[in-house]
Amino acid sequence: MERDDGEQLLDYPLSARGALDPPEEWERLRQRCPVAGVRLPSGDEASLVTRHEDVKQVLSDPRFTRDLGAPGAARISANESGGVFNTSMASALPQSGEAHQRWRRMVSKWFTAKRMATMRPGIESMAERLLDEMVEKGSPADLKAALGFPLPVWVICDMLGVPEADRDRFAHWSDTLLNLTRYGQEEIDAAQREFAAYMADHVEAKRAEPGDDLLSALTTETDSAGERLSDETLVATGQGLLVAGHETTANMIGKMVAVLLSDRRRWQQLLEDGSLVRTAVEEALRYDANPGFGMPRYIGEQAHLADATLPEGTTVVCSMAAANRDESVFDNAEDMTLGRSPNPHLAFGVGAHSCLGQALARTELQTVLEVLLRRLPSLELAVPVDELRRVDGLVVGGLREVPVRW
Repeated sequence: MERDDGEQLLDYPLSARGALDPPEEWERLRQRCPVAGVRLPSGDEASLVTRHEDVKQVLSDPRFTRDLGAPGAARISANESGGVFNTSMASALPQSGEAHQRWRRMVSKWFTAKRMATMRPGIESMAERLLDEMVEKGSPADLKAALGFPLPVWVICDMLGVPEADRDRFAHWSDTLLNLTRYGQEEIDAAQREFAAYMADHVEAKRAEPGDDLLSALTTETDSAGERLSDETLVATGQGLLVAGHETTANMIGKMVAVLLSDRRRWQQLLEDGSLVRTAVEEALRYDANPGFGMPRYIGEQAHLADATLPEGTTVVCSMAAANRDESVFDNAEDMTLGRSPNPHLAFGVGAHSCLGQALARTELQTVLEVLLRRLPSLELAVPVDELRRVDGLVVGGLREVPVRW
């Protein structure tokens, strides 16, 4: 499809040959068209950015905002509201300026390296228990269902102080938020009303009887300006952390293990040298060719990027995954190098809106990998790599299942 100016529009998200393969267009776009016109699932147009330098610039420049509700901003999903970036949950959180920084400082205290170190033994213990159950049921198994999904759900539920037993409800609410094409507006609105009411009840319960969890702390603490978070912001914070805290990591656990097992020499290298686990996790994050949609930004003024002029009102989609394959930054970018260092990948974004929970995600990924290597050294994929199937139509990328045997 072409725009009025004759430029060929690509349908976005881009498709790829295999579940672990990058879209073939990435390399061409980085080299020849670093700012490319794309048509989103909503039918709206946006500009796709694929080079490391440009993605980093957009995500770091405060002129490029998260205000996707602005007049003329592109809708992401094929529904009236436009998707997860346009929900009431997103609008209830401070998106920029000092208010955003105050909110971020309050929440980030729960994601420090020191706190992650104290959480690691519990994460390891839960991973062990989940593996016990998987092994008891026998080989083959779906690693995503047995370990990848339940572990991060347990972790984030424990942090927030909400019942893990409700995880099927969380999964439905997350799916309605993150799906690009599956749900109509009425279904989305109903699910989000349920989700907001659920979290509002928990906030109220935490205020009445505080526990040792993040939500309880946020009901009583004040920010650096001496202000408490509003109920609306508390509910949105709980919702956002619950969705982001399990959906992205659950999918990344599956993708990490699948890509390591897709070439058994990688797994063997880790078995022979466990000190590579940390850098292997970073390389899996960089190498991930199926991360989902990317990060959209809106700019309300004309701007220049690469060799392009972005008109006022442009929505820009940053493909961090394409940027992570940029040969000008990463030597042999198409190869997975488990000991790669330095590794300035952009999997968690960069700047004021970089992933708040990246220390937690790293802790979970490293711990899962260490436990798997120790407990199941003979682990291998139970199907050929070309039979792995992507999860399609979600803002977050993943595999439908990760069949393994040992």
